[in-house]
Amino acid sequence: MPERILVPVNGSNRSDDALEYAIDTFPEASITALHVLESGRGDIGAFSGMTGDIPDDEPALERSEEILESAREFAADHGAEIETERRRGRPDRLIVKLAESDDYDMVVIGSHGRDGVARVLLGSVAEKVVRRSSVPVLVVR
Repeated sequence: MPERILVPVNGSNRSDDALEYAIDTFPEASITALHVLESGRGDIGAFSGMTGDIPDDEPALERSEEILESAREFAADHGAEIETERRRGRPDRLIVKLAESDDYDMVVIGSHGRDGVARVLLGSVAEKVVRRSSVPVLVVR
């Protein structure tokens, strides 16, 4: 059984499903909900996958806090307490880097389950995490 689980959240139904799955399936695990503020293409953090400073006045910061607060409330409604964390960068790279550097046992991530042309054109953070992570990844669809 995993002791530490990282669950990326973005406010979508799929990320909510992943959080619910992690809480229900691994009730004894320490769960961290991670929200990544995606860096713009010109931002060095977008290419490095590294974390960056998040200005207090950035409008996206408010939305990020709403997402993390929603995750905390959802966990509390399910009788669980979770940690939350916010970072800036490319979501796929940050998820993999954090999972490895902070010794998580598993990543539980939601996916829209696109296939074919939609997946190729839109890309998939979940797919990239699965391909790059040395930590086991459980995809919830």
